[in-house]
Amino acid sequence: MPMIASLLCGLVFGAGLLISGMVQPTKVIGFLDIFGAWDPSLAVVMMAALAVSVPGFMLAKGRSRPLLAARNFWPARDDIDRPLVVGSTLFGIGWGLVGLCPGPALENLATLSPDVFVFVAAMAAGMVLRDLWQRSRSATPREQALTSADG
Repeated sequence: MPMIASLLCGLVFGAGLLISGMVQPTKVIGFLDIFGAWDPSLAVVMMAALAVSVPGFMLAKGRSRPLLAARNFWPARDDIDRPLVVGSTLFGIGWGLVGLCPGPALENLATLSPDVFVFVAAMAAGMVLRDLWQRSRSATPREQALTSADG
């Protein structure tokens, strides 16, 4: 049942991206161009998303556990640290330059555009590199010594 619910949520999310125009890079770039030919229509999409998600989160916060899982997966931290700021900045720069973020990029793979495939490959490479960097930083000194001794 959780997999079916995940599939349905993904389909609704994808349909929302498609209907709202979030999969069109020109639409997103038009929204971000506040000093040029600004297109405010995506602000309506964002407000609609908040109108749906905020009550949902409030309802979920009031429950001891989710309907289809054994426990909640709320974020464990609420502070703002350097990795969050750097990651958010890189995300914003990428979104502003190309007009795509991960969800719409994956949905745009269906267009078979080589540019989208390059974007998704770069995004995946960035995720892998970030994960490797994070693991190297969290490894204990003994683990680091063993890793470097192995070559």
